[in-house]
This record gives sequence, C-alpha cells and structure tokens, in this order.
Amino acid sequence: MITALVAIVVIYLFVFVAYVAVPGRWVSGYVLDPKTALPLRYHLNGLRVFFLSIVVWTLACHYGLLPWDFLYTERYALLGFACVIGLCFTLAIVLPAPPVNGIGSDLYLGRLENPQWLNGRIDAKMFLYLIGATLLELNLLSFAAHHILLYPHDYSPGVLLYVGLSSFFLVEYLFFEQVHLYTYDFVAERVGFKLGWGCLVFYPFYYGVGLWTQAERPNPHVSSLWLGGCAALFFSGWVLARGANLQKFWFKKDPTHKAFGVLIPESLEHNGKRVLVSGFWGLSRHINYLGEITMATALTLSLGWPQSLGPWLYPAYYLALLFPRQYFDDQRCAKKYGPLWDSYCRKVRWRIIPFVY
Repeated sequence: MITALVAIVVIYLFVFVAYVAVPGRWVSGYVLDPKTALPLRYHLNGLRVFFLSIVVWTLACHYGLLPWDFLYTERYALLGFACVIGLCFTLAIVLPAPPVNGIGSDLYLGRLENPQWLNGRIDAKMFLYLIGATLLELNLLSFAAHHILLYPHDYSPGVLLYVGLSSFFLVEYLFFEQVHLYTYDFVAERVGFKLGWGCLVFYPFYYGVGLWTQAERPNPHVSSLWLGGCAALFFSGWVLARGANLQKFWFKKDPTHKAFGVLIPESLEHNGKRVLVSGFWGLSRHINYLGEITMATALTLSLGWPQSLGPWLYPAYYLALLFPRQYFDDQRCAKKYGPLWDSYCRKVRWRIIPFVY
C-alpha cells in the first residue's frame, strides 16, 4: 500500500519536473490572453517528456526496483491514491480563484479558463493532458506485462495490438500538441474537477479499461484477419479524427491553405467570421467525434473478447461524452457565429454520423 502511494506520487512529480525542465518549442495558441489581447504562448515538450518517462520506468523495472507488472497488481491502490490527489488538485486550483457560478458548478467545471505560470512555461491544461497520457502508457505497458508473465508461451497477439494502437494514439496526440490548442478543450473549457481529476485519474486509468479487465484472460486465438480488420478500423477512425482536426487547424491559421495539399477550403462568411464547410467538415459538424468513437470500438474488438462487457466501457464513455458535447458545442457556436452558424447547419445537416445523425 505504501509502495503504491510512493509510486503514484513519484510518477506525478517526475512528469511535472520533466515538463518544466525539459527543453521544448514555444508556439502561439488560438485563445487570446484577456490581459494583452494577444494569443497565449505555450511551451511544448510533451513527446520528449513522454519518452523520457517510459525510459526511466523501463530502467526502474529492468534493475528490479519494481516488478514489470507493478501498475497492474497494485492498480486498485494506485487508483485510490490518484483519486485523492485529483481531488486535492481540484480544490487547490478552484477555491482560490474568483467565483464564476455556484460552488458546485465551479468545482466541477472550474473557474480559471487557461491558468498559466512562469510566463507560460507551465500551462495547467498542457500538463494535465501530458500526465494523463504518460501514466496511461505506463499502465498499458504494465498491464500487458502482466498478461505476458501469466501466459509466456501463449500470450494474446490482441493484447499487443491493443497496446500498440493505444501507444500510437498517445504518441501522435503529443506529436500534434499544437493542433490541440485549437480544439474545444482549450477554447471552451475551464480547469476544475472535470478536467483536473479527469486527466489525473480518469484518463490514465479508465482509458485502459479494456486491458484492465482482460489482462488475465487467455489468448482467444482470433484470426489474423480479425486483428487486421481491427487495425484497419482503428486507422479509419484516426483518419477522420486527425484529418478533421488538422484541417481545422490549418484553416484557422490560414483560411486559404489547402489541407493535405488537396482539400480546397470552402467557407461561409458573415461580418468577418468564417466557418469551414468543405472536406471533413462538410461530412458532419463533428466528424472528429465519429473518428474517436471508431478508434475506441476498434481497440475493444482487438482484444478478441467482444462478448465481454469490460472493454466496451471505453467506447460507451465516448458515446456518453461526445454526443452531449456536440449539443453544447453547437450552442456555443450558435452564440459566437449567429446567423452564420444557422447557414452552416443548413448546409451540413448531420451532427456526427453522416446520413444518420
């Protein structure tokens, strides 16, 4: 129990210190600083910190400081301590700030929109997503190690595919750090329990729920065709999610930029405001959400136990998160763009799934 507490604290502290100390690049974001009316500046080094953390963890296990499957065997204790840390973080970042709504709403949604310190060297949102991604990767590696230790001569290729696809998702997310500065989380959300506890606890522990629940199951011996289909489905979703986010990023940076060198930007304009209506954003108003749900479904199927409930909790979470989010995002956009948003909705009828919803 004490070892689990020390381990989770050390992981959080290590990632934070590395985030502050490791060199990176400075970029301007989309959100404006209310004090200067200039874009906020961000120090991006997530991928370096991510790989550094994996190397240090691997060395610690290699030299016997911790078992390879420590994060699996102690997962319940680690989750409990992480919950306490997440709650403490929520109170520390919300309570000192000026009230926005009632205390309950403020604790959950937060009060500060884009808290930064040391002239942007520390950005709360960037750090939270980084720690979530890093701890999730360490969890996945440890969970897979437990499975392989249990079945050294007949481990499941689906477990390796699950970890491989998940790792790709995390690496490419950090590779495209700058793109995410233009997404809903950075533009519209504040930092409270939802984002703070979510990244410190929910993200690193729940996103691996498929392997959490299936690591001790034997090899289901699914066919190579099944595994290949899962990989194809995953990358189909990735194309939708990453392609849409990149196209929007380039459009906001330069409305004349051809996405991927081929997609000519078409937009609706009114009173100096523009809404992209071509390419991915001509398919549905939140086509990136469909991509996220598709990737989660592919990960679930890759484990080879489609009849088990546990792995389906991951795509179910995306359904519960993204369908309501598109409703609130539409409201926010309607308020921001006015009649322009009405015109966009008439042109692009589908909310998430083209020709269905």
